[in-house]
Amino acid sequence: MALVFKIMSSTERFGYEWNKYSAIKEIYEDQFKNWVNPLEPTDFFGKKILDAGCGMGRNSYWAIKWGAKEVVAFDFDQRSVEAAKKNLAEFNNTKVFFKSIYDLDWQNEFDLAFSIGVIHHLKDPRLAIKNLIRSLKPGGKLVIWVYGYEGNEWIVKFINPIRINFTSKIPVKLANIVSYFFSLPLWIFLKFYFGQNSYLKQLAAYKFQQVHLIVLDQLIPDTANYWKREEVDKMIAEIGGLDYSIAAPPNKSGWIIQGIKI
Repeated sequence: MALVFKIMSSTERFGYEWNKYSAIKEIYEDQFKNWVNPLEPTDFFGKKILDAGCGMGRNSYWAIKWGAKEVVAFDFDQRSVEAAKKNLAEFNNTKVFFKSIYDLDWQNEFDLAFSIGVIHHLKDPRLAIKNLIRSLKPGGKLVIWVYGYEGNEWIVKFINPIRINFTSKIPVKLANIVSYFFSLPLWIFLKFYFGQNSYLKQLAAYKFQQVHLIVLDQLIPDTANYWKREEVDKMIAEIGGLDYSIAAPPNKSGWIIQGIKI
């Protein structure tokens, strides 16, 4: 008899990850700085902020540490929400909700909204971005980081077929085990890497568990878009409502969209 597995959404599969690997680590601050560049910690001070797709709350954590007036975070997996609530429990100016990015009811509410590593996993990214823009006050800032095609062609060519046909379909606990067969060789390779690729140079400084989490991120979602810059530009332009720019982060991995609500 053939084995039949329940196909879980990316949100559910990431919920497993954030429940299992929920600890806040100092390295996450540098990652967050990379994803919101050129914003500085001072840009978060005194702001009311929305964290869209918060996972276990690691980005909200640094926004609060940087002096945000209030942070509202949400995710669409209960395990992620509970992990975020636990990680942010020490702060009295945070709220964490179980909510879908497709069903946001905030309007003209936030000074700054960010969504890191979420939009490229969605079936309808345009609706999600429209909702985030609507949640901002006029003149409020939107920051989104997404996977980029440029520089990640090897992932699209070699890793995506494995994800699409295998690791996104098997139980996520099994996918976590399978991912060690990718993360361990990568970690060993990084120890001997002396090239000029900014992202790989950054990964070479990471501990094994962090490299493993990055590999797991690549292997478990059912949807993962690697967009070219012109594709990102077209999507944001068609949505409208933003005066925006698109740039690569310091580590040259992905695209950062930063826009002011018109």
